[in-house]
Amino acid sequence: MQRRSVLQAAALAGLSPLARADAYPSRTVRLIVPFAPGGTTDIIARIVSERMQGLLGQTMVVDNRAGGGGIVGATEIARAAPDGYTLGVATVSTTAANPAINPRISYNPLTDFTPIINIAATPNVIAVHPSFPARDYKGFVAELRKNPAKHSYATSGTGGIGHLQMELYKTLAGVFVLHIPYRGAGPALNDTVAGQVPMIFDNLPSALPFIRDGRLIPIVVAAPQRVAALPNVPTFREIGLEPVNRMAYYGIHGPKGLPREVVDKVNAAVRKAVEMPDVKKRIEDTGSIIIANTPEQFAAQIAAELDVYKKVVAQQKLKLD
Repeated sequence: MQRRSVLQAAALAGLSPLARADAYPSRTVRLIVPFAPGGTTDIIARIVSERMQGLLGQTMVVDNRAGGGGIVGATEIARAAPDGYTLGVATVSTTAANPAINPRISYNPLTDFTPIINIAATPNVIAVHPSFPARDYKGFVAELRKNPAKHSYATSGTGGIGHLQMELYKTLAGVFVLHIPYRGAGPALNDTVAGQVPMIFDNLPSALPFIRDGRLIPIVVAAPQRVAALPNVPTFREIGLEPVNRMAYYGIHGPKGLPREVVDKVNAAVRKAVEMPDVKKRIEDTGSIIIANTPEQFAAQIAAELDVYKKVVAQQKLKLD
């Protein structure tokens, strides 16, 4: 009898994550945010993870791993054990823009992750410091053409969506602005608001509080239509630059090989969280649109976005500095 108990204990200890997935989660879950605190990725992750904790019955710890336009954090997600205890936020920067322009990335965005759910999508915005000599798009582009080597712009990092979209904008608009990369949107915003950098290409949720306070001036947004919070600000489509008019997404994914039971539990928890009125309001108040789709739908979105940015890089001959 004692020998049988020992064998049973050994067998249980040796069960694969797939075989034990029905008990998930039985301990703390780490959610890697591949950017510094304060940016949109961080904001969305914290809003949702707060409620996911109660739904999953375990603590969720947000772990900011900034660097390389999201590459550092994304690489850590890809290398994690496929047991569901290390998940990460998937963004356009980490799964499409950066992989499209950076040949040195060590992960494949289509094969090295398990897509779980796209939480929300959000507009992007070009905003300037109040000291900038223009407060609307017409004056903005006129100033850039008049002084082609004078101004610079901040982004969350080299190869991120802000960098790639701004470089595409520069090419299509025929202007030049120097890129100043940061280790996340938070630090980039701080320096732009402080006037250290005159402009930023950022996700709207992280920039919007500063816009509302008058510490940043919105110039143009990437959105399907004008944003309710910025009714006087045109979209890139309106100014004739449709290729730049793409929104960002914020989803959750894990390393490849994540058990389907884990995927389904996390997907269900996110769906329930974003249905809560307070969570829904907090996300929508940032200017974001809740998506909450299936793993398969999110995987298709990632593949489509990667294809778009690969074509942008090839057509515009974009390269890292």
